[in-house]
Amino acid sequence: MVGPLLLLLLPVLLYVAAPHVRSMLSNGVCTSPVQLPGKVAVITGANTGIGKETARELARRGARVYLACRDVQKGELVAKEIQATTGNQQVLVRKLDLSDTKSIRAFAKDFLAEEKQLHILINNAGVMMCPYSKTADGFEMHMGVNHLGHFLLTHLLLEKLKESAPSRVVNVSSLAHHLGRIHFHNLQGEKSYHAGLAYCHSKLANILFTQELARRLKGSGVTTYSVHPGTVQSELVRHSSFMKCMWWLFSFFIKTPQQGAQTSLHCALTEGLETLSGNHFSECRVAWVSAQGRNETVARRLWDVSCDLLGLPMD
Repeated sequence: MVGPLLLLLLPVLLYVAAPHVRSMLSNGVCTSPVQLPGKVAVITGANTGIGKETARELARRGARVYLACRDVQKGELVAKEIQATTGNQQVLVRKLDLSDTKSIRAFAKDFLAEEKQLHILINNAGVMMCPYSKTADGFEMHMGVNHLGHFLLTHLLLEKLKESAPSRVVNVSSLAHHLGRIHFHNLQGEKSYHAGLAYCHSKLANILFTQELARRLKGSGVTTYSVHPGTVQSELVRHSSFMKCMWWLFSFFIKTPQQGAQTSLHCALTEGLETLSGNHFSECRVAWVSAQGRNETVARRLWDVSCDLLGLPMD
């Protein structure tokens, strides 16, 4: 009788235990009291999930917030929601498709014509476990969107960030970077491809980009950080039936988008982080990265290769 009884009670036990387990897994909270009147922020993928909650908090603190979204219609609905809940009417939506460099360049051109300053850039958008496909420019989708798209966007906005210093760039990476490798001979996945590993490779690229960017920006007043938001309930798993099933099975223990936004907010807002530029954060504190993620030679080569693929000057 114990076995069947335990099976009957298991859902109840999980329900009762879930808040405590989630709390243990989500102990990082942004405690910064910083307010942002007069500050300008851009957040990619801000029409859903972590990006939406990050945008909401920055708006609540008084920033002028740009939701850089592929789906403008959905972005407008989110902007109205954030305006209503925060009282901040300076929440704006602009079209940005990270899988198309023409869209990225158009967004940057329009933004630079519209705004005189940029204090916070949060490269949050991403794709995960897509079937093999390519961006409009022929890049493998994970590497193209998660790394190259944000690499180009950051490059195009970098002078504005410097002019607005002190300013910050936050790149949303993942614990999955530990399984990532940068295979320069197969960067676009044409020789071999695995959807899960492709995601890991792109998240490693985020960390390497952050470190090399920090090195190049030293002394400029612009600092940069990569973050692991945790396992968060979001639309990121929409391409994988297996991951959607796993998310459903363990939904009691998965972070809410608000909890997942905390480390991004910590790195965007907390005073005194300047000396930690280039570091990786999880649960609002510095986190360990893989040996690959600490390889300066690979980071510099990835920078050069990325510039070459995007037609950017290398220096």
